[in-house]
Amino acid sequence: MSSWRTGHFKHLQVYNCKFYGRIVNMKTKEVREVFSRRLQQARLMKGLSLRQLSVAAEGQISHNALAKYEGAVMLPDSKILITLAKALAQPTDFFFRPFTVHVGAVHFRKKARLSEKRSKALRELSTSALERYREIEELTGDVRQFTPLFKSETIRKAEEGEELASRTRKAWNLGDDPIPNIHELLEGKGIKVVEITEGNSAFDGLSASTDVGPFIVLASHLNKNIPRKRLTAAHELAHVLLPVSMNMGEKEEESLAYRFAGAFLMPADSFTAAFGQHRTGLSLGELLALKMRFGASMWAIMKRAQQLKLISEHTYRQFCIYANGNHWKTNGEPGDEKFQGMEDDCRYKQLVLRAVAEDLISASKGAALLNCPLDDFRKDFREIVTEGA
Repeated sequence: MSSWRTGHFKHLQVYNCKFYGRIVNMKTKEVREVFSRRLQQARLMKGLSLRQLSVAAEGQISHNALAKYEGAVMLPDSKILITLAKALAQPTDFFFRPFTVHVGAVHFRKKARLSEKRSKALRELSTSALERYREIEELTGDVRQFTPLFKSETIRKAEEGEELASRTRKAWNLGDDPIPNIHELLEGKGIKVVEITEGNSAFDGLSASTDVGPFIVLASHLNKNIPRKRLTAAHELAHVLLPVSMNMGEKEEESLAYRFAGAFLMPADSFTAAFGQHRTGLSLGELLALKMRFGASMWAIMKRAQQLKLISEHTYRQFCIYANGNHWKTNGEPGDEKFQGMEDDCRYKQLVLRAVAEDLISASKGAALLNCPLDDFRKDFREIVTEGA
């Protein structure tokens, strides 16, 4: 092994022999290229320019040196590596981890309200999360495959969202009942779902295609409003499933996704039976009951009723005026705090715990993957069965 590799391995938090073997077999040029891309990824995730990173590193690394690292011209020494890892809040092994996932087209919800800088950061954060997920799947041998439903079709009109939602429910044997946990459902169908912390409320979620299957990213702030989280997940599912025409504009594609999401959460027959036909007046009490049943916001419920012509355009407009007048979009709507539906899935956590139990990764690595303190991880882990005991 070269002196460069020997000098750096004592600082790498190598967590399994598979990772170690990949690094050992890499040539110096390949290591430089991986390091340069990982450095750029970590910098973008932090939303820093090269000059800002130099400042974050307390001036120990010049802008020119950082540019050479990202240009794969040279590699840092051990001291600089540790400084970079600290400034970018990443373990040192992150910078040498080969890329295992290629991310294709990304669909941002509310993209117009995100800066280009923030969009890039979210893309890199999502890619990093998916890579960790995929690695744990491979380590544990539990890889789920996604099967496309409409691969031989081309969607040309937003109105098709209604029929496609119905067909999706039928293909997945969901019937017309409300879906108790969309996150869990998607994971079961081979669509990976991850949550990332994002302070900008303009970002709700995104979806993307990759060479290992589709994935959906949801903002963690949605956990404060589960009906909104469910609608976002269903909206992103539309982007995953529906092969839209190249000629369809962004606005029409968003309309398609919203129509699909509404129909997927609230199937026409069961929703009509619960809501009633030709309604001219509604009470908050009714809307609250429907919210508890379908796990959808009152706003989404009224929009769905308008789509199905259960209320007039005038009634819907009057509702919007009332909701806006009470600042529901900014302050939340009645019943938000009462809906206690579950919208998560423990699969990723279970895979990490399994990897530790099978000695595939260390407890400290498991804690890092779950982004929790080591002591908290050990309390959750509490190994109770050991072969030969």
